Amino acid sequence: MTKHKCQWCVGDTLYEAYHDTDWGVPVFDDGIFFEFLVLETFQAGLSWITILRKRENFKKAFDDFNYKKIANYKQPKIDNLLQDAGIVRNKLKVNGTVTNAKLFMEIQEEFGSFSNYIWNFVNEKPIKNKVVNYKDAPTTSPISDAISKDLKKRGFKFVGSTVMYAFMQATGLVNDHEVACFRHNEV
Repeated sequence: MTKHKCQWCVGDTLYEAYHDTDWGVPVFDDGIFFEFLVLETFQAGLSWITILRKRENFKKAFDDFNYKKIANYKQPKIDNLLQDAGIVRNKLKVNGTVTNAKLFMEIQEEFGSFSNYIWNFVNEKPIKNKVVNYKDAPTTSPISDAISKDLKKRGFKFVGSTVMYAFMQATGLVNDHEVACFRHNEV
């Protein structure tokens, strides 16, 4: 018997695999949080499938999303990234990733971990929405507004409310699986 899945992923094996194993699963590991922060910021203005198809290229180009290394990137490394056809070659986003890596570590220092910081916005518990049709899922929320505002105040780049809501969905801070989806009650 075929399990019902959120309609946004049906028909593309990569999308379905991401949906079935990653999307909406609560994250507590700072390395994974940073990976999704990078991917979601690069996704801004593009489709998620574009970024998902380049995920492994991003991982390789950005040293396995090692924020400590990324925070120390110098101009030659940035120039190499801007020549890498395997990723999205956006100068502002590449430079923003370096900035965000430095600020990510400042949050870790202040809160003990990025996980502590980000989960505080949802009172340490995922928000479970009752999405019937994915097209009706929110794209922002008062919480994504608050996260965006706080990160921007700290100097983060490409962290608008829509990007942060997608980040919340990806990392399980919010569960927007359709109620009929088999993953709705699993995550």
